Amino acid sequence: MSLSTCRCSEALWMRMDPPPTSQPFSTSAVRTPLLAQRRSRSSRQSYRSYVGTASHLGYTPGFTKRRLTTSRLAPRGRTADEVSPAQLALLAREWQLSYVTPLYRFRHGQLKTYARQLAAFVQSEKQQQGGGPVEAGAGMESTLKVSFTLVAGMAQTEADADTVFIQPHKALWSGWLACVGGDPDYMRSLPEDFVCLPLFCRGGAAWLSPLVEAWFCRTFDCCFGPLEINAVSLQWLAALWTNCRAQAGVQPLKLVWSLPVEPPLEVTYAVHPQDAWELWRSVRRPLRERVDEEEDEDEDGSVGIEEVEGFIKGLQSHFYRHFRLELSAGQLTQVSTALGSAKHGGRLKISNGSYMVTTLTLLTECALLKMPV
Repeated sequence: MSLSTCRCSEALWMRMDPPPTSQPFSTSAVRTPLLAQRRSRSSRQSYRSYVGTASHLGYTPGFTKRRLTTSRLAPRGRTADEVSPAQLALLAREWQLSYVTPLYRFRHGQLKTYARQLAAFVQSEKQQQGGGPVEAGAGMESTLKVSFTLVAGMAQTEADADTVFIQPHKALWSGWLACVGGDPDYMRSLPEDFVCLPLFCRGGAAWLSPLVEAWFCRTFDCCFGPLEINAVSLQWLAALWTNCRAQAGVQPLKLVWSLPVEPPLEVTYAVHPQDAWELWRSVRRPLRERVDEEEDEDEDGSVGIEEVEGFIKGLQSHFYRHFRLELSAGQLTQVSTALGSAKHGGRLKISNGSYMVTTLTLLTECALLKMPV
């Protein structure tokens, strides 16, 4: 074990002792039926209002004390044949996340029309701003061309709308709208004129993002907002990615905590992949009734919040035994494995397409919950 320290951060590489059995917490959620649907054209009534105690959807109270799902299916890897070339465009780059309210009268069959309209809008806005049709160094020709393409194979339910990938030709920017495993009850509550693609990922030239968002807002009566990945969601990603042992086991599990001290302290905690797997297995087995001890746990059943909390608590306990530093007093701000990385500020990188759906299902749920009233 080695330890290096600088003024405001500590970097640690650790091999873990045999992991202790954790006593995880328990949570529960109560679901109540949907009794009414929205009737107005405005799309600015939120999923949070739909699932909260003071619903704006009519008379329904929605879910009681609704938060992130407390149980989800264990990640199931996909073969190379199941990952399409269009999906590969989403990999190996960092995206900034936003949420998007439902799109009014968006039609997947009119993507070519939308591409022409967006190109004309961007060029018009640039001219009005005094930049002219061509920006030096922006990589744009005098006539901007934009493509809207479908990314097939991402939908997990019949209610999920197909993912749409947006890219101006020769401009160093791209973005995509997705709904992967969205809540079916909420989708069905929307009027027919609305399409829900709540997760927006963008990357590249910063000047293009506000123009693209402005066009969507004007055309589809929607609004955008920043999507942070809170500590609970980061804990879920750490556990789900660790569960994918075959892929995640090729590099350390790295977690970054921010501690509320003066000066600010950032702790980077890197755990050997085999140790992370053994801790995860020790937390998971006592909570699952397994007849066959040799059962493949990568593909088995579901993962509950009790297991996620037990896994993180085990990591924190091990760290405390060595350094007498209580990580639970701070905030988890970053997680990374061979499958990808995620940061509290809403930065995401997907490095492996086999388990991409698992990651995007969680982030879709986060986007739905973040929508404003």
